[in-house]
Amino acid sequence: MAVARAAGGQAVQSAAVHTKPIPSTGEALPLVGLGSWITFNVGNDRVAREACAEVMRAFLGAGGRMIDSSPMYGSSQAVIGEGLARLGQPAAVFAADKVWVSTGKDGPAQIEASRRLWRVPRFDLLQVHNLLGWEAHLPTLLAMKAARQLRYVGITTSEGRRHREIEALMRSQPIDFVQVSYNLLDREVEQRILPLARERGIAVIANRPFREGALLRELQRHALPRWASDIDCDGWAQFALKFIVSHPALTCAIPATSSVAHVRQNMGAATGRMPDEAMRRRMAAHVESL
Repeated sequence: MAVARAAGGQAVQSAAVHTKPIPSTGEALPLVGLGSWITFNVGNDRVAREACAEVMRAFLGAGGRMIDSSPMYGSSQAVIGEGLARLGQPAAVFAADKVWVSTGKDGPAQIEASRRLWRVPRFDLLQVHNLLGWEAHLPTLLAMKAARQLRYVGITTSEGRRHREIEALMRSQPIDFVQVSYNLLDREVEQRILPLARERGIAVIANRPFREGALLRELQRHALPRWASDIDCDGWAQFALKFIVSHPALTCAIPATSSVAHVRQNMGAATGRMPDEAMRRRMAAHVESL
């Protein structure tokens, strides 16, 4: 067992969390992060905001680090910022956000507004969200990195869109991260993007690991195969996440949840025995057969 520090300095016991290195620096990141799309967009609902803070507490207590958001996600950034303040601004957080505005001149102001909502001194990672205005924003982010106002630069897409453009930017731009959709059913990135990420030394974040819950709802209609215990899975969520994060090119998956129980289960996918390539093929084939 490993000892983690929860907010306020309280020691909690958690299983040793597997990490992978960010290729451009070697910094270790836990295999499972925390997304905030939809689940943290709770407006001014005080009860819901407190629940989100408890999700973050459980996530960090279980050894998590990366929290990902965007200006596109409604009140999510403010909810994260309030939660982090409630938890005493934990130093372990790897703050990942995005720039999402069409004009380059508005990028710096949006980034600063996002930082204030998060209540952090700087972001660890900023990404151009869905490549919107990337021609203007990437130079801004790279200049921030050079000035040590930012640690990593990335680009994102989702739902299989703009893969050719993503691939071209991976080849031509000095980015640290690429974020794409990847799960047991959406596997197009295995063909070109994931091999290219390994070749170019680019970290990969997987979004939509559960297809916004639709994949899990379908899988939960079926019994978990008994052989899932061979890779220490206690449910379909861990099965789905372990398939993703065991890919050699993947650095981190970012499932979103508003449930403490679910975030703890998700973090369990970063512990225990992991699938090898033969097991990954078996997992994919099993899901395709259902």
